[in-house]
Amino acid sequence: MKPLQKMSVSKPEYDAVVVGSGPNGLAAAVTMQQAGLSVLLLEAADAIGGGLRSAELTLPHFVHDVCSAIHPLVISSPFFKTLPLKQHGLEFIHPTIAAAHPFDGGGAVALLKSMQQTAEALDEDEKHYLKLMKPLVKDWPLIEADVLAPFHFPKHPIEMVRFGLKALTSATHLAKRFRSKEARGLWGGMAAHSIQALSNTSTSAMGLVLMAAGHLGGWPIPKGGSNAIANALASYFVSLGGTIETNFYVRSVSQLPFSHAILFDVTPRQLLQIAGYKFSSIYKWQLKRYCYGMGVFKIDWALDEAIPFAASACRQAGTVHLGNTFEEIAAAEQLASEGKHPEKPFVLLAQQSLFDRSRAPEGKHTAWAYCHVPNGSEIDMTEQIESQVERFAPGFKDRIAARHVMNTAQMEEYNPNYIGGDITGGAMDIRQLFTRPALRLST
Repeated sequence: MKPLQKMSVSKPEYDAVVVGSGPNGLAAAVTMQQAGLSVLLLEAADAIGGGLRSAELTLPHFVHDVCSAIHPLVISSPFFKTLPLKQHGLEFIHPTIAAAHPFDGGGAVALLKSMQQTAEALDEDEKHYLKLMKPLVKDWPLIEADVLAPFHFPKHPIEMVRFGLKALTSATHLAKRFRSKEARGLWGGMAAHSIQALSNTSTSAMGLVLMAAGHLGGWPIPKGGSNAIANALASYFVSLGGTIETNFYVRSVSQLPFSHAILFDVTPRQLLQIAGYKFSSIYKWQLKRYCYGMGVFKIDWALDEAIPFAASACRQAGTVHLGNTFEEIAAAEQLASEGKHPEKPFVLLAQQSLFDRSRAPEGKHTAWAYCHVPNGSEIDMTEQIESQVERFAPGFKDRIAARHVMNTAQMEEYNPNYIGGDITGGAMDIRQLFTRPALRLST
């Protein structure tokens, strides 16, 4: 009788492979490498970062953020607080005013670091604003990790419930707390970051988080461009022994080297294409039901001068919300959610070069803006966006030296995670706010 031959077991090339180098992929790679694992990070494009990239999109020496620009949550992020990214070249700049909201007629309100000063500018709604925000700002250090984490039982349930009772309401319902156009408009601009109809349940969550972040840490800008965040994370990852490979488009798990684990920084549609055959029928069913939200139409401008906003607060703000009253913002978001294109869209605008002189040649400026459109929209919204800016900054159009536009198809071509131009990787409605991409209990 022949002796049994010992079977050979291949040794993994890596402990883990991470597919996608967006902020989540980079964070996952860093976390595992910190734990002493060997990690390979793969990126389909020729540069890492996903939404964290910057480029000369218009004219030479005008540096534009291709996707994300302002980062309200980065300072308070429990994960980022643990990283020595300053040692890897990351520096944040804090605009004088986090965000401003102009109205017809030249007036404006602003989200300031001081909660009291923000409230005082809201006249009759001063006490209402403080009543809303004081408890949240006080509780935020206790609940921030739970709010930003997957669905799980919170460490501070009482404080979390207190937040949830407000956050799970619609922005339209919460707006009833305010009487003045100033407070209602400011609130509408914040809540519209949820990228859905403001009458939807849970649309208050995003607005509350952004306002709390403004009072606690501000809305910082990475010096040199958003790619500075990705570069710092990558530099730290490599310093720990991690490996990065770009120009590696993963279409099947069969392309990947042998490893103990594979992590995907992609949305459900790509995950099903890459590895769907390995999943259970229930999990595939959940992924197929995943919904994508509205898309965006984005413009970057090279400017001969800074934007001539009529309101002084807007000339000192890193971010400006262009939508006038709450009612006008809500109407625009409702139309986009119904597959229509508003004539006066809500516009989110950033003017990084006011505070970061590395973004443009001396005396020149850049500006960045987008509006929400139906998913997959092919409509050019250049005129509508620029008219909204001109509305609150007469003479703006005369200062445009060059522009670069991206519609929903171009957004998705740039980053396959932006399905139909959805920059949040999926609708943030009540069904998916805490259950992305599928309902799972995280411990």
